[in-house]
Amino acid sequence: MKLLILDRDGVINEDSPDYIKTPEEWLPIAGSLEAIGELSRSGWTIVVATNQSAIGRKMIAVDALNRIHAKMHRAIAGQGGHVDAVFFCPHGPDAGCVCRKPNPGMILDISSRFHIPCPQLTMVGDSLRDLQAIAAVGGKPVLVRTGNGIKTEQKGLMPEGTQVFDDLAAFAAHLLGPEGED
Repeated sequence: MKLLILDRDGVINEDSPDYIKTPEEWLPIAGSLEAIGELSRSGWTIVVATNQSAIGRKMIAVDALNRIHAKMHRAIAGQGGHVDAVFFCPHGPDAGCVCRKPNPGMILDISSRFHIPCPQLTMVGDSLRDLQAIAAVGGKPVLVRTGNGIKTEQKGLMPEGTQVFDDLAAFAAHLLGPEGED
């Protein structure tokens, strides 16, 4: 199985400093839905791993998050794609949980549930915490310059071996092209 983990906000959809609290606020990044469609049709299993502290901060309820994800699933399906699972951490940054990125709890859970060793996992993110979470378990970090990606790249603190692409579409093209073949 070829499994790819994607952060949500800033990778699939536009990010917001005010959080994505409604389906109407969830707006896909140009090319991201098509990229997921192409990856799905090429046999990739797509999983989303996202921090959603707006739940812990009591800004939204889980049912609102479910409606946002339903919109995301429909939009991806409209491009022939499929997300096999969405893992989320509802906790705030001071909760001390193991699932909130940069902690690797969600990555370990994905590895366990899909029976894939962590070093075989790749995660695409736009922030340092995404890269740290996958690197902590020996997986492959990929940074996209959408969302907070440009700021993250400029800070220069990325884990060793981090690959950088303009957006999810560029990374998908790399994976699906001859240079991406293992």
